[in-house]
Amino acid sequence: MPNAMPRKEFIALMAMLAATVALSIDAMLPALPQIGQELTPDNLNQAQLILTTFVLGMGLGTFFTGPLSDTYGRKSVMLWGAALYTVSAYIASTAETLEVLLIARVFQGLGAAGPRVVAMAVVRDLYMGRGMAQIVSFIMIVFTIVPAIAPLLGAFVIDAYSWRAVFYGFMGFSVISALWLAIRLPETLPPERRRPFRFHALRSAVIEMFVHPVVRLSIVVQGLCFAMLFSMLSSVQQIYDITFGRADTFALWFGFVAVIAASSGILNASLVMRLGMMFLVRAMLLAQVGLSALMIAAGYAATAGHISNDLYFGCFVIWQISLFFQAGMTLGNLVAIAQEPMGHIAGIAASVVGSVATVCGVILAIPVGLMFDGTPTPLAISIFFEAAAALLLMRLMMQADAQLSPSPMN
Repeated sequence: MPNAMPRKEFIALMAMLAATVALSIDAMLPALPQIGQELTPDNLNQAQLILTTFVLGMGLGTFFTGPLSDTYGRKSVMLWGAALYTVSAYIASTAETLEVLLIARVFQGLGAAGPRVVAMAVVRDLYMGRGMAQIVSFIMIVFTIVPAIAPLLGAFVIDAYSWRAVFYGFMGFSVISALWLAIRLPETLPPERRRPFRFHALRSAVIEMFVHPVVRLSIVVQGLCFAMLFSMLSSVQQIYDITFGRADTFALWFGFVAVIAASSGILNASLVMRLGMMFLVRAMLLAQVGLSALMIAAGYAATAGHISNDLYFGCFVIWQISLFFQAGMTLGNLVAIAQEPMGHIAGIAASVVGSVATVCGVILAIPVGLMFDGTPTPLAISIFFEAAAALLLMRLMMQADAQLSPSPMN
């Protein structure tokens, strides 16, 4: 079915839907100290669970939204998801205990799963192969630009009102994107191509995906890449505040890092058609192994007094840039790699890939965040091993792809 929207408007809308996730995470970062002091003063470290519970809910919801969109169409599932997101944001704004806030964040994540996952199925409905990877790369540019302004917006709202007002911003953003979607985007899955929602069909599709070695390995590598990203996001505000004493300028530094890292999407879009998706993912993981090793060394050098705190901070900022840059160069490509062989079950594929990868990432990230000891060293060690494992799996994926296809994706 042809896309009635202009290509640039289509990319902008899909990017806005995808940005719901980044906004819902990064705008909360400046609020963590206030929420911790108000709702969990005896254990301030628990405030970071506000981030991971949202991602957990999103990961769980992701498993169902794709199959539902295969049955009922893309638009209706995305709009119902936006409605659940908006209602949950309102409940979160009124929470008087951390437990209620965390439950609301889980449901907010469930709602965000609709626009986030089904948007990728819409892209797959209209594009394929490296062309799809290029579209996803442009979407990832916005996904990485939003963190540049989200903490600043969050800090502004918190200073002017309170952390509760941030959730009203989430509600407004969701309503605007839902209206844009409802009015401008045609349904990309016509009734004759829809699949009944049957457990047997879902189970068969899941088995088909996990039997395929490239898809299976791509999901695991995505999980490791998400773990690296979620671990950094969980700890980054505390690192700026406690380790380096820069809480007042955290939003500015975070925005600076995000703006630089956003160029990764542009670079990936220009290189992926020539070098291939697997090659770029492998190159970025190799670079991350080396940079994480250097960050570990810098941590031990700073503890021993061999380097100044300012130099240590500079090393951390460079490493943070590299990690966000890696996300822009890997996640979009890994999504496209997993989706490419599964075009006939695009909705289910988007759900399974997103759900398993996200939940695995959260499971790995939660203990890393709770291990924060006042330094970035536990974080750096964890990311080093995750990047090394992902690099090894990429080698296996490239071998499997070469055996399955005469025109490999690497």
